[in-house]
This record gives sequence, structure tokens and C-alpha cells, in this order.
Amino acid sequence: MSDTTRGIALGVLGVAIFAMTLPMTRLAVGDAAAPQLAPGFVTAGRAAAAGVLSALWLAAVRARPPSRRHWPALAICGLGTVVGFPLGLALALREVDAMHAAVVTGVIPLGTALVAAIAFGQRPSAGFWGCAVAGCALVLAFAVWQGGGHLTTADGWLLMAVASTAFGYVAGARVSAELPASQVICWVLVGALPFTAPVAILWWPDDPVSPSAWGGFAYVAVFSMWLGFFAWYRGLALGGVVRVSQVQLLQPFLALLFAVPVLGERLDAATVAFSLAVVAVVFVGRRMPVGAPRPSRSDR
Repeated sequence: MSDTTRGIALGVLGVAIFAMTLPMTRLAVGDAAAPQLAPGFVTAGRAAAAGVLSALWLAAVRARPPSRRHWPALAICGLGTVVGFPLGLALALREVDAMHAAVVTGVIPLGTALVAAIAFGQRPSAGFWGCAVAGCALVLAFAVWQGGGHLTTADGWLLMAVASTAFGYVAGARVSAELPASQVICWVLVGALPFTAPVAILWWPDDPVSPSAWGGFAYVAVFSMWLGFFAWYRGLALGGVVRVSQVQLLQPFLALLFAVPVLGERLDAATVAFSLAVVAVVFVGRRMPVGAPRPSRSDR
């Protein structure tokens, strides 16, 4: 098997792991009628558990700590991927189903590309900006349609999750240029442990929680927050970022499909249509030209 084939296979595995995050988070937090684990506990607890695993793994491979200049970017990555995305997702999934969240978060690849273009001083083409606007419009239209004519608080949490992920991914990408990519998320989680562990203890549930909720929590802690990144980053390294990253377009569809057996949600034609439209816009947008950064005066 070639490196490209192995890379794509690992990329698909990583995307499948991440797609299960939506239904498993819903299992963990429950819904408004039957709440389970508190969103704050799920956010801090999953990061704390993954942080302990990361510390053990870093010690086992004798990884060198990042230099001081890396920590600001690692902190931004942590705020986005360890706090912003999980918290926004957990709060939203108390109010909306996993299929709704899958469609709204389907614009994450396009949002990440937009933040990266701005952060690295690139010049997106008019076509890229057009796709970005179209993607946002589709997501907002879907949210308004499902919200009975208006946006809900849950949609605000989901949009926060999308933005948090975009900024977190770009900050992590900066550090990945100098550190092994598989170590980046581990150092982020270890660096966050002094904050996530006390919060998890403070939010530890007092009331009984269903076994399925604990199962959902265990999944997002071990797989979504930790092992999924190993498969994803390894796949990108073997198969190439441009080729392997395209499999991320499968994530919304996999999340829709997983929600059926895991949560018993019903897959309707309108949701699938919106998801297809969002993925199509993301697919086109990621192929639109993005110009190189403008040279600074000192470079001229």
C-alpha cells in the first residue's frame, strides 16, 4: 500500500472519529427534557482526561517541551479547540439535535481557510469571498428555517464553535510547522490541565447519570479530543495536506448518518439537501485561488 493510500485511509478514519463527536456529545449532555452531564463538565472533563493521556504519551516518547515562543500560539489553539468548540457544541446540543449541528458546523473547513488566509496575509480571490458569503448564508438560512423563522441561542453557540475551531486550527498549524504535528494537541492539552482539571472536579455531577451519557463522555475524551488527532495528522503527513484534507468534506454526512443509530434521529430530505449545498460551497471555495501575501516595504 502506498503512502498516499495509507494517508487517505487514516484521514478517513480521523474524519469518522470527529464526525461521531456530535452524536456522542449529545449523548453526554442529554437534551432540555432529560439533561445528563453539564456542558461545563463535558468541556473541562474531556480535556482533562485527554490531558492526562497526553502527558503519559509525551513522557513515553520523551518529547521535548515547546520553546517559550510557541506557547502563545498553543494557548490560542487551546482556547479554540479545547474550550470554544467543545463548550459551544455541548451547550448547543442541549437544545438542537445532532443533525442540525452537523449542517451548521459543515462550514468549518471554509471558515478555517478564511482565517488562515487573513492570518497569513494572503489575498483571497473574489470567488473565494463569494463562496465564504454563500456558505454563511446557507447555514443561516438553514438555522432560521429550523428555528421557525428566527435564529436560536443554540445557533449562536454553534457559530461560536465554528469560529473557535477555525482560529484554533490556524494557531495549531503555525506551531505544527516547527513541532511534530501529533505533539501539538498533546502540549495544548497538557498546558490546559491546571485549568481543566479543577473545573472538571468542580462540575463533577452530583446526581445519577445514565451509562450512555458516560459512554458519550468517554468517547469525546479519548477519541475526539485525543486519538482522532493522531490519525488525522498522520494521514496528512503521509498523503499530503491538499489531497487528504479533502476527505473532511465527508464529515457532515457521516455525522448525519451516525446520528440515526446512535440517537435515533430521523434523516429528512431537507436536512440532506442543505448539507449537500454547504459541502458543495466548501468544495468550490477551497479550490478558489488565494494569492500570496503582499510583500512588505522592506521586501521591495
